[in-house]
Amino acid sequence: MNFEALAASRREWIQTVLRVWCRQASVAELRKAEQEWFDLAGRADAGATLWKWAWERFPEAVHADMPGLDETHELLVELRDGRQLTGYPDARQSQRGQLVLLGRASGGGLQQQPTVQLDDVVSVRRC
Repeated sequence: MNFEALAASRREWIQTVLRVWCRQASVAELRKAEQEWFDLAGRADAGATLWKWAWERFPEAVHADMPGLDETHELLVELRDGRQLTGYPDARQSQRGQLVLLGRASGGGLQQQPTVQLDDVVSVRRC
């Protein structure tokens, strides 16, 4: 096997195994992986890969060509306990499986909604 084939094999494993695993793993498992991310994914930033891939289970929350959460669309987030939150994701504050939404306040501005955990999210839709 030459180097090009080896590199291609690694890229394929990252896309077909590691990325797929991130889309279905629990936050606890993702945090374990984050500690070993350099060994698993190479020099890739965990925020731009591991956590983005984890949020890809809800495609409307991420932008296909950019790292992290997509802040440009208001989202309706349904939680396991039946609550629904509406707001714009704050990508800088949403870290390590936590989602911070900025929702519309009664005075017309934005206010932070309660922080939610990835494991508690059932669905995400654009408003």
